[in-house]
This record gives sequence, structure tokens and C-alpha cells, in this order.
Amino acid sequence: MKATNIRTIASLFAVASVAGVIALAIPANSAETATTRYITVTGVGTVSVVPDAVRFNATVSIISATNSAALSAATKSAAAVRTALKTAGIAVKDIRSASISVYPEYNWTQETGTRITGYRASQSFDVLVRTASKAGSIIEAVVTAGGESVQLGGVIPVTLNPSVATEDARAAAVTNAKSKAASYAKLLGTSIGKVLSLEEQSSPVYSSPFPMAKASADAESVEIDLGEQDVTVTITVKWALN
Repeated sequence: MKATNIRTIASLFAVASVAGVIALAIPANSAETATTRYITVTGVGTVSVVPDAVRFNATVSIISATNSAALSAATKSAAAVRTALKTAGIAVKDIRSASISVYPEYNWTQETGTRITGYRASQSFDVLVRTASKAGSIIEAVVTAGGESVQLGGVIPVTLNPSVATEDARAAAVTNAKSKAASYAKLLGTSIGKVLSLEEQSSPVYSSPFPMAKASADAESVEIDLGEQDVTVTITVKWALN
């Protein structure tokens, strides 16, 4: 008799335990279901800024009868360019050697075939001018110092500190995303609640035209067209729906 009572009590306890688990699980499932009502949108923010600096490439290139003579002449010309840059106020940290090369120059004719006509030595610099308004005069100084051996290229306006524009672009992206989410929620007869997640899809993208240096109408100075630089941020935001 005692054994029967024990088995009966154990069975009731097991049933009660299962019922307790189910009772606790219902609110949890209800909470989980509530969070499944959400809307996900992409927001894009773009801010335009005027670049405040200029980056350009200067190359000295000289042909001589021997490779050592060509390298020596190019080194001398490069030193003159480097001195001109420093005299113009360009810091050492803003002058970077991009390449140094020496190679033979060939000429081919039907009578003689291929033969070496000389050796070309080149040295290139990437230069950052931190004050855009001075870029034209600095380019002129480089050409004057290097003479006929200097070639210029890759003149690109840049923004030195885009962090402020980046923050503005992020704010614009959030505003854009929130406006989209609220619009969709209204069409669905509800409203947006708290933010569940936010992801910046990529690092801020900086885009701008690539103007080149050009001579002014009076041919007395070099002008740099800075244009505008667009700073773009793209985000994906998930909002809970009320």
C-alpha cells in the first residue's frame, strides 16, 4: 500500500513538473514572438566638402650614354626638386619617393635590328601640399628646379581631416533610414519602436573629380581646380515594430 502511494505521488509530481515547464515557456515564447516583428532598411548619407589640400606626382627622367651617368644626372635633378619643395615649406614627411629606375632605351630599324641608344634613369615623388592655395606656386617651383627633365601628373585634391564630414554623413544616413522605416511602418498601420541593430555596411567612401593642374589665361601662374569631394556612409538599421 505504501509503495502504491509513493508511485502515485511521484506520478503527480512529474505531471506538475511538466506543467510548470510549459507554464514558464509560454511567456518566453510570447516575448520572442514580439521581437520578430521588425523592419530593416538601408540609409545613405552624403556630404559634400571642398578639399583643403593637394597631392601630386613629380618625376625626373633623364637619358644618358651609360646607366651610371643617367642615374647620376637624375639624382642631381631629383635633389634640386627636393630642395625646391623644402624651400617652399613642404615638410619632409610630405615628400615620399614613389619609384627609382634605370633601364636601357632601345631603337629598332630594319637595317640594324634592335640596339641600345642610351639609358633612362627616373625618380618619382609623391608630394602632399597641405594648403591647397599654395599648390600652384609649389608646382611652378618644382618645374623651375627640375627643368626639362621634370614630368607632372596625378594632381588630386584631397581632404586632410574628413572626420567632421564623416560624422555629418553618418547623421544623414540615420535620418534617411529612420524616415524610410517610419514611412513603411505607417503604410503597414503601425509605428517603429526601438532600434534592434545598426550596421555600417562599409567604411566611408570619399569620391571626387580628378582635375589636373592648368595654366591660367595670362600664363603667369598655375591654377588647381579643387571641385568638391563627396563623403558617403551607408548603414543598415533594424527597428522593432510596435
